[in-house]
Amino acid sequence: MVRSLVVILLPLIAITYFFTRTPDGPDVKTVEWAPVLVQARDQAPYPVLAPRAVPPAWRATQVTWVPQGRAYLNGEPSPRNLWELGFLDADNTFVELVQGDLEARELVEDKTREGLADGSSDVAGDTWDRRISADERTRSLVRTADGATTIVVGDLSYGALESFASTLATD
Repeated sequence: MVRSLVVILLPLIAITYFFTRTPDGPDVKTVEWAPVLVQARDQAPYPVLAPRAVPPAWRATQVTWVPQGRAYLNGEPSPRNLWELGFLDADNTFVELVQGDLEARELVEDKTREGLADGSSDVAGDTWDRRISADERTRSLVRTADGATTIVVGDLSYGALESFASTLATD
């Protein structure tokens, strides 16, 4: 009887272990963003920004360059020249850099989750408008200069967004 019980319990324990344990961390697909940056800088009618340095624990998970009129979401033509670069930080929080040159209001509303004005930040001598989503989870920094609207957005503090924005450069 004990043998029968062991024969039944061992497979149940194994099945329970393998199907209920949580993995050590999320399986995240990373992307190589440097080649897309080169293409965006070559084609964009505005200076394309990117971070000079990214912390080693950060992982690029999204990169997009879409010239105006080319297929974008749902196959619809993009209403603007659009540069997007997204990272997961060391805590697996998504941080995104977005730049576009046309229809700025719609871009800001979309990327900031219809963020409400929340003051301003000074980053390296430039003034960025702060926005916060209605649920106060997502914060954004928005700046329009040099023919483009730039947005830095994430579920982070303004200080963290300002630190990321301070690394942005055109070279």
